Amino acid sequence: MTTPAYAGLDEVVLNFSPGSLTLLNAILAVVMFSIAIDLTPADFKRLARAPKPVITGLFSQFIVLPVLTFGLVLLVQPRASIALGLILVAACPGGNISNFITHRAGGNAALSVSMTAFATVGAILLTPLNVAFWGNLYAPTRAILRATEIDPVAVAITVGLMLVLPLILGVALNVLRPATTAKMRKPLQYLSMAIFVAFIVMALASNWDYFKVFAGAVAALVVVHNALALGGGFVTATLAGLSPYDRRAITIETGIQNSGLGLILIFGFFGGLGGMAVVAAFWGIWHAISGILLAAIMNRTEAAR
Repeated sequence: MTTPAYAGLDEVVLNFSPGSLTLLNAILAVVMFSIAIDLTPADFKRLARAPKPVITGLFSQFIVLPVLTFGLVLLVQPRASIALGLILVAACPGGNISNFITHRAGGNAALSVSMTAFATVGAILLTPLNVAFWGNLYAPTRAILRATEIDPVAVAITVGLMLVLPLILGVALNVLRPATTAKMRKPLQYLSMAIFVAFIVMALASNWDYFKVFAGAVAALVVVHNALALGGGFVTATLAGLSPYDRRAITIETGIQNSGLGLILIFGFFGGLGGMAVVAAFWGIWHAISGILLAAIMNRTEAAR
């Protein structure tokens, strides 16, 4: 359904130049690399021996969240571009700040890092699959997908080069030069997050007039969507019988999405469609706020392991 708040939304082209996209690609690659240097092949072997928490987290990330998102779209029936923006964000892997927020929440940070790694690899297949599957089930978004003719292989290549390659290089460096990664780990993590936050702030500032006009049209939907993601992660981990320590990690990992990747896909494959772009951009701001607030609440009590 269309409301006056949505009028003109899809005609908006955000101030996001090709150079800005290249910079965002590089920032996300650096952030992923900074996460990867915390990992070794032994981490993956250990999870292979006790895979339940990771499997539960991936199920929550790639099955539960898209289902909840589709339910929200059917209930609210927003403008097609906004609906597809919600679907795309839900199809992305966990966000890079989830590891930091999980640590602040007193959750299993090692599980969070591993989930980010596995979800990133899985996103090569699952992100385009989820966008195509759920987007085609809803008639208004199906029309957008048919008009854009998104190429799943091209999406997979984009995700692979931007996220998976830095992951492999980071793990390899940690194995071959552990002393080097030990020295660079904390400075690189703080630097990469500072650069990422600065980029979001600058992007928001350069598009502030658009946000003042259109953010209200999607703000409530994004807040509800994010709450569904956090709640879905919590309920899924609880039903799986996981410890509170693991449950915190899965809750946050499900509720913190890689909206930066979402923006890159939107500008790379959907022409920067206004409704989709505003959803992904607002998600990038709101999930950081909600995650930090939730971490502060969770950190008041120690989680049983």
